Amino acid sequence: MSSRVQELAANISMTFDEFIGEMRKRGCSEATATKLWNGIYDDFESFSENDVHLSNLRKAADVLRVKTGSLLTR
Repeated sequence: MSSRVQELAANISMTFDEFIGEMRKRGCSEATATKLWNGIYDDFESFSENDVHLSNLRKAADVLRVKTGSLLTR
């Protein structure tokens, strides 16, 4: 079963290594980028504007060329 991030990456023909590389360019650790790739991120029902987890999702959305909300819904 693939994660939402993997599905969106497949839509633009982006590989795991490309995703990790792009996330690293944006200052995200490899471990965090891998968690995002695998769909292992916190439940974002109550987050603040400056939440570091939300920041990482914004980076992933930028890499995947989608809006952040598309990562939160399935």
